[in-house]
Amino acid sequence: MRPIPPPPGAGNGTGTGTGTINRDRPRGGRRRDLTLPLPRREAPLAVPLPLPPNSAPSTSHHSGPSHLLIPFSELERQNRIGSGAGGTVYKVVHRPTGRVYALKVIYGHHEDSVRIQIRREIQILRDVDDANVVKCHDMYDHNGEIQVLLEFMDGGSLEGKHIPHEQQLADLARQILRGLAYLHRRHIVHRDIKPSNLLINSRKEVKIADFGVGRILAQTMDPCNSSVGTIAYMSPERINTDINDGQYNAYAGDIWSLGVSILEFYMGRFPFAVGRQGDWASLMCAICMSQPPEAPATASREFRDFISRCLQRDPSRRWTALQLLGHPFVSQGPGHQNHVHQNLHQLLPPPRPLPS
Repeated sequence: MRPIPPPPGAGNGTGTGTGTINRDRPRGGRRRDLTLPLPRREAPLAVPLPLPPNSAPSTSHHSGPSHLLIPFSELERQNRIGSGAGGTVYKVVHRPTGRVYALKVIYGHHEDSVRIQIRREIQILRDVDDANVVKCHDMYDHNGEIQVLLEFMDGGSLEGKHIPHEQQLADLARQILRGLAYLHRRHIVHRDIKPSNLLINSRKEVKIADFGVGRILAQTMDPCNSSVGTIAYMSPERINTDINDGQYNAYAGDIWSLGVSILEFYMGRFPFAVGRQGDWASLMCAICMSQPPEAPATASREFRDFISRCLQRDPSRRWTALQLLGHPFVSQGPGHQNHVHQNLHQLLPPPRPLPS
């Protein structure tokens, strides 16, 4: 800002800033002809306005003109497709275009600092563009709720799926690894890879979901969020920092979670000696104090080796996502692709009957 210019006549020593007494001013009165000029504001030095209150109308936050502008008022909720601690996911339709999206509604009022952090993450996630990562389109503030507009995956999650056929698993692992390799190249870690965060659509595409914003919100809404389902897929060194001298490689942590998930798909159950819904102490002992789980002896040598490369107790010995993409288990020829995709179609739930 420019300095405020002195009022007319102040340069001759009559202003109060010089310490000189104005002898023409009546004692006990005030001059009516003296006014304080308004400060001048230069555009390059303009500061942003404070964040609007929670009761403000719905607002959309965009990082630039290259992104699709979808006003919140043009979205129409269809039905609920999922829910969890603190939030619900709805199927929504963009009325002008008929396009279908998923809208994740996060309940609760959040402090401005949390909202700012979430918006920063959204700026990053909106630029993520990979065939095996669920697309994040936008974020809205609506009546104090944070709502995130996401790509709609009509097949739902792979939670509870039993996939005993290795060719199906190879294609599934390949797609997840492509998404992970993309994220890791951009220095983005997921931290919560598990079956419920792996989604499939009717085109047999498998995509990674629920990272970034979900992680921040989970930590914010529940500081003690040791959600058993999530801890069940954590690497040993993340649960017990003494295992690796306090060093935690988040990229290697994602690989461990991937290995546990793939092995669970193959076996049809959580691969440790305890159930994933067990108490925290039992899970910690099973993950941190026992040997990593192995694929059954009935599995192929390639699959057993693939799992062992993911579930190394020493994180420095785990293969990276890029290395695993070259593993014989997943690097099959293109001749397997159509057959595998036909099998993956079996993972989709039956179509829902149309409402009458």
